[in-house]
Amino acid sequence: MEELARESISLLARSASHADPPRLGSFGAIFIMLKSALGAGLLNFPWAFEKAGGVNTAISVELVALVFLMSGLIILGYASSVSRQNTYQDVVREVCGGAIGKLCEVCFCFNLFMISVAFLVVVQDQLDKLCVSLYEAVTGSIEEIGIQKYTSVIGTLAATYLCVAVIIKYYMMDEHLAVITPVHSDGIDSLASMFSVVPTICFGFQCHEACIAIYSSMENKKLSHWVMISVISMLFCLLIYTLTGIFGFLTFGHTVAADILMSYPGTDVVMIISRLLFGISIITIYPIILLLGRSVILDLILRFRRRRRGGVTNAFENRCRVILTVMWITVTLLIAMFVPDMSEVISVIGGISAFFIFIFPGLCLVFIMQSEPLSHKVRVVCSVWGVITVIVGAFIFGQSTTIAVMELFHKF
Repeated sequence: MEELARESISLLARSASHADPPRLGSFGAIFIMLKSALGAGLLNFPWAFEKAGGVNTAISVELVALVFLMSGLIILGYASSVSRQNTYQDVVREVCGGAIGKLCEVCFCFNLFMISVAFLVVVQDQLDKLCVSLYEAVTGSIEEIGIQKYTSVIGTLAATYLCVAVIIKYYMMDEHLAVITPVHSDGIDSLASMFSVVPTICFGFQCHEACIAIYSSMENKKLSHWVMISVISMLFCLLIYTLTGIFGFLTFGHTVAADILMSYPGTDVVMIISRLLFGISIITIYPIILLLGRSVILDLILRFRRRRRGGVTNAFENRCRVILTVMWITVTLLIAMFVPDMSEVISVIGGISAFFIFIFPGLCLVFIMQSEPLSHKVRVVCSVWGVITVIVGAFIFGQSTTIAVMELFHKF
């Protein structure tokens, strides 16, 4: 989730908005869902397993979260069919009203902004290791090299490759000496450790913004078919994330880095390939993230301008576009330069993701049940589930925000 299928999704949404006939089959829908979810979040899973207190605890939290993840996808598909809207923001605005729709736009833009920061942090990490490897290969000596951060399908390939590579590396070890005993075995500290994995899960499995555009472009829009697509996609993601988390944690134990690739030596050829794949994937996705975030902000500015002045000139729109692009790149770059690792960024992104995975879908379900011609029992059960989903999302947002604030105060 993070957003590795943005280009495909925007094309799908565009075709849907022009009333073209849906052409997306089951396999295509699953593939794009996987491209949306599998990405840079995978790098953080072994660290999250360590923070959670071990494999059993992390998997337990993951399985509980999976119920809500699947539920959110199903609710959003249903909301899209009821509202006849083709994008996440339009569905929320149509179903829940203008105020919640504006909140959704703000969250959407901020989420993209923080994902941009996370991508720059990951790129820096991989370039650091790659440059060290290149320097050693050319000169035959070891030297630390600092480097500036200026510098689909590849994302899915990178995620799958990394998962297989981590497993193979574990079994190729002569002996396993990593310490994997939980630091906190009981009490409040143990509970806090258990919930610390939630932001990473939200960041990793986040494909909910994309799912409405995918659903709108499908040939078969039956709810049962969409349930099958959602379940298969989430189960495959669960497999990749869990295997990487387990074997990455078992390999390095409590010394595992927030970015699993940083735990491996820079001269490891297998991991050099993984770094290249992730680096290329992120570099190609960053402009798409910027474009989407800029479009949301620009739309808000132009709407405000039209209300004040009655119209917008092309010159004003072009100036805004250039200014927003420069500001987006500059600010994300400055933030990324002072972030020590991606774990701190993920705490923030995980909190914002709670809106898209839990809160907005839950609200959509509650509002839809007020007008849908269903039996009283069904409406009550669905409304209760919607409220539970919103409460869980609010808890995750609060917990993730607390973690981010505590890390910030600890840093200073």
